[in-house]
Amino acid sequence: MQRQVLIIQTAFTGDVVLALPLAQRVRAEWPDAHIHFLVRKGNENLVERHPDIDSVWIWDKKHQKTANLFRLIQELRQIPFALVLNCQRFFSTGFLSLSLKAKEKRGFAENPLSTFYSARYPHTRSSQGSSNALHEVDRNLSLLTGLMPTHREAPRLIPTEAEIQKVRSLLPPGQWVVMAPASVWFTKQWPQEKWVELIRNMPENMISVLIGGPGDFSLCEEIRKAGGKGINLCGKLTFRESAALMSLAHRTICNDSAPMHLASSVGGAVTGIFCSTIPEFGFYPLSPDSAILQETKDLSCRPCGLHGKKICPEGHFLCGTSIGVSEVLKTLE
Repeated sequence: MQRQVLIIQTAFTGDVVLALPLAQRVRAEWPDAHIHFLVRKGNENLVERHPDIDSVWIWDKKHQKTANLFRLIQELRQIPFALVLNCQRFFSTGFLSLSLKAKEKRGFAENPLSTFYSARYPHTRSSQGSSNALHEVDRNLSLLTGLMPTHREAPRLIPTEAEIQKVRSLLPPGQWVVMAPASVWFTKQWPQEKWVELIRNMPENMISVLIGGPGDFSLCEEIRKAGGKGINLCGKLTFRESAALMSLAHRTICNDSAPMHLASSVGGAVTGIFCSTIPEFGFYPLSPDSAILQETKDLSCRPCGLHGKKICPEGHFLCGTSIGVSEVLKTLE
């Protein structure tokens, strides 16, 4: 009988990208398995047409969240899973996992229902200054401990020819530098005026291309206009099309956010700017050509949280303002 495997990751975009190696590893070791992947509504584009994912399930968490969860459970209970891998540490996905008919259910010990899993593993973060910080990919792959080899591998997205051609149709020829200035969290965002200065000082042969969701258009348009040049593609690309753009670009410059992981998934050169968060949390870029920029002075307030804050708790935001434009420009050389 064909093995049925379910991977659950209904968090944010970057989290989904970093769960892809689970599907990649299962496919490599169990090539005949049928791999299911559950995401929140809005992230399905990331996993559609992925060569290592056979079925995509969607949970609409914004409208009738609980009703949609129970509908999902009813549908998924019809499938005799050999293995369920829950990448999240919240009650709802723990409840979902335990409600399914599955031979084995694995997840992180921090989930409040993990006592009832077949196997559970710690979701451990390295301390600041660690020379060998665990990556989120490592933590996710730990869920396969004892079943198959769990060496680190970068997430993999393969843009289609149509996605590549769409990107080319929107941009003039040249060396594209992708910029993703926005973040859900203010203290993760390199300051707006820094992006403006960066665009103004870009080498003449390079074209700045600003990306983000529809809600990021106004911010990026202000930056583009103040910088005096560039192209604003906010809201015009899907996640996969954004990854296609990054695969063709000279470099991607971004905050500690999803675009950094999208760039890594296509092997694109990337510069990750860490303001209030730190690479040791395990969300640093995995691209072969990657640079990490952060405040090198010892700020007692940094990191101020795992995900950043809506405002700087100290009122000075030195973790962002102290990172110079010249440092970012050097990574373009």
